[in-house]
Parts: sequence; C-alpha cells; structure tokens
Amino acid sequence: MPPALAALLAQLPGLALAAVLLTSGAPLPLPALAMLVGVVAAALAIHWRLPSWWRLINLTFVPLLWLGLAADLDSRWFLAGFLALALTSLGAVRTRVPLYLSSAAAARELARRLPGNGRLMDLGCGLGGPLAGVRRARPDARLEGVEAAPLNWLIARVRLWRRADIRLGSLWDADLSGCDVVYAYLSPAPMARLWQKAEAEMKPGSLFISNSFAVPGLAFDEVIELDDLSRSRLLIRRMR
Repeated sequence: MPPALAALLAQLPGLALAAVLLTSGAPLPLPALAMLVGVVAAALAIHWRLPSWWRLINLTFVPLLWLGLAADLDSRWFLAGFLALALTSLGAVRTRVPLYLSSAAAARELARRLPGNGRLMDLGCGLGGPLAGVRRARPDARLEGVEAAPLNWLIARVRLWRRADIRLGSLWDADLSGCDVVYAYLSPAPMARLWQKAEAEMKPGSLFISNSFAVPGLAFDEVIELDDLSRSRLLIRRMR
C-alpha cells in the first residue's frame, strides 16, 4: 500500500472515535478530540511502520487543521497548502515512491565510494541533500539528479545551481550508461524494475547503491549500516 494512502486510512479510526465521543456527549473539548485523532493516527502509522515523517504528519494533521479553523484563517492558506502538497507529494500515490530524505551519513558514504572525477546519478533526488553533501566533499565529481515532483525539483535546482545537473522528469528516462555510481532512495515498489534498468544500462565495475530497500532475490555485495536517525543502510552492488 502506498504510504500516502496508508497515512490517509490511519486518520479514519481516530475520526470515527472522535465522532462517537462527540455525539455521545462526552465532556471532551474539541482540541482534545483533535489531539485524540492525531494520537490514534500516529499509533497506526508506527504499527504499520510508515516513515517517521508520515508519523509526524499523522500526529499533527487534524490538530493543525483544527487550529487553522479556530483561528479563522483565510481559505487561501488552505489552497496554498494543498498546492504545495500536490507539487511535492501527490505523485507518490501513483508511483508509490514518497519523499525520503537521505542523511548526511549517506552522503559521506557516497562521496567515499565515488572514484576520482566520477559521475554520480541520484534517482529521485528530492530536495538535493545527498548531492549537496557529495559536492562539499568532492568538488571533482560530476553530479546529476532526476526528480519527478516539480517543487522538489525547483528546490534542488536552486540549491545546486551550477554545481549539479538537476532534471525534471521520470527516473525511467534517465541514462545510466555513463555513471560510476547510481544512488536511489525510493521504496520497495519499484526496486525489481529499477534493477532490470540498472543491469541493462550500467557499465561493469560501476556501483548500484540503494538506501534501505532491497531488490527481491538479489544478493548485494555490501551492506553499510548508517548511524543516522532512520537507522538506514546502504545496499551496494558492483555491476558485473
């Protein structure tokens, strides 16, 4: 199930419980009911092992919505919030690839693995964090990224202006043939297809590196445990 859909479904039990309490005349103020919905949704997100940022969204979504309504905010703020969500995350419902943010530890390991004057491709580069980290450590590197979400792409492009080639588009259209390292932090859903693409395009001796998500049935050459908040790991395969 896509994380975005799971996060939406996680809101429903709390909303149902709040509705029952409200209609039964339970002496709970609306702010407490809003927090109850958030706590139930966050608990389900933890139980379903959703990423940490989805847990935070589930915890705060209904309370923040209530605060906005209580403060009588201009409806244009809600429209702006929806547009920002659409430009950054709604594509995840279709692709089943949410926005994951790589840690500084991941960027350091990528920089260490990249050969001199090497070319690194970040598939689904998000806000450009890993590429920015590699650029600081490796000014000799040739860095490229592809991102499908327009707002994420714009942020990454401005952030890495003239320091990396950031393209708006699908990772499936990226040419991997000249890359020394291909990095992806996606989700379990596309990994089998992505490996087929890597096998078909990447040159022998180059590195395919996935953050946290394995390819079904594939034995990776190395697994690097990262000391970061997400307890992520880099799965590394040298192309034959």
